[in-house]
Amino acid sequence: MCKHLIAALALCAPLAVLAQGRDLPDFADLAEKQAPAVVNISTTSTMHGQQAAPPGAEEDPFFDFFRRFGPPQPRDYEARSLGSGFIISQDGYLLTNAHVVEAADEITVRLNDKREYKARVIGTDKRTDVAVLKIEPSGPLPTVSIGDPNKLRVGEWVVAIGSPFGFDSTVTAGIVSAKGRSLPQENFVPFLQTDVAINPGNSGGPLFNLKGEVIGINSMIFSRTGGFMGVSFAIPIDVAIDVARQLQSSGRVSRGRIGVVIQEVTKELADSFGLPKAAGALVNSVEKGGPADKAGIAPSDVIVKFDNKEIGSSNELPRIVAATRPGSKVSVQVWRKGERKDLQLTVGETPEERAAAKRQPGKKPSGEALAKLGLTVSELSAEQRRELNVAGGVLVETADGIAARAGIRRGDVILAVGNQEVKSADDLNRFLASGDKSRTVALLVRRGDSSIYVPLRINGN
Repeated sequence: MCKHLIAALALCAPLAVLAQGRDLPDFADLAEKQAPAVVNISTTSTMHGQQAAPPGAEEDPFFDFFRRFGPPQPRDYEARSLGSGFIISQDGYLLTNAHVVEAADEITVRLNDKREYKARVIGTDKRTDVAVLKIEPSGPLPTVSIGDPNKLRVGEWVVAIGSPFGFDSTVTAGIVSAKGRSLPQENFVPFLQTDVAINPGNSGGPLFNLKGEVIGINSMIFSRTGGFMGVSFAIPIDVAIDVARQLQSSGRVSRGRIGVVIQEVTKELADSFGLPKAAGALVNSVEKGGPADKAGIAPSDVIVKFDNKEIGSSNELPRIVAATRPGSKVSVQVWRKGERKDLQLTVGETPEERAAAKRQPGKKPSGEALAKLGLTVSELSAEQRRELNVAGGVLVETADGIAARAGIRRGDVILAVGNQEVKSADDLNRFLASGDKSRTVALLVRRGDSSIYVPLRINGN
């Protein structure tokens, strides 16, 4: 028995040594060195016209009286929001999320040492949610080092520094959960997924590797409660830097397009087309006269290579095409009638962001049903309807509460409720107020260049 015990201890000894050699990492030096280049960003914007009550209004002793018995009174109030960012140059250029500074009238940047500066927006890109800001410091500022997210491995430790709920220089840590995540309506970013604790106020802050290099911008979380639930997403820094350089040089981002509508290749579809494996992007329609049409791409083709890059799944193609400079001549390989065919294509350019998100101050009709759902909307101008090629619809100015939890965002255009076309804010309020209050309705929402149905449960349960 003793011999067996001794043998067991002998086997355990190497494991004990191994465990000692794998202590958890110490993030103290990283946090101390990098925190000075991470900033708190606070914004203010004036909301015009009739609104849902601003925060704190319910504390006014006359608020309930006028809400019940008084006529609706247009009122302006100042909305505030918080986010994070980081300094990329000593002369004061910063990166953050576009949604952090969207519609801001004033932006204040506070450094780790409590210095404050007013910032101006150099440019924003909604499609990647990246914004470049500029402050005017009196001397050189601390900056971050930029890393290579392509070298990251799933399971590596990563660290976030930001201002969740306004708490400056908060450090949280976790691991890389996945790479290249594709999210609904976010086709241009191969997100890094982590389990780092990210909460409201962290948006726009840096995600570091253990070398202290920024490898991502913390952008969003998956949550059923509004708070952190273990799944957060970051924009890879190489994507953000490419966008930032274009914004700094020209004020806009140029992206490639080829004019096709694609879908995922399932195992069943692969079998039906004779593909050896379920990979590539199946073309189900081609824009007449577009780059793909001119190159000879046809419906039912499966794009398996673009610019010599293998297309593993359909969601990879939009990213690769968008990252290709317009005017570039590239090779495209398609699977057609049981064999591969090589084509040559000249990449076109994606139109700039539509005008749907332009603000229309002072023009925000609302109603009781909309207010209960956390929605404030405005009617589209003739120019906006023309640019979007729609006859009606209303622009979402604010989305909070039930609407935000359902996935409605500021800048969306609501075109219909079920099969009922929305032509005005009054239409939308009436459709939402009628019928069973426990029902779920489907809102047809225009977002960017695409339209999706968003299910909205009226009572929010």
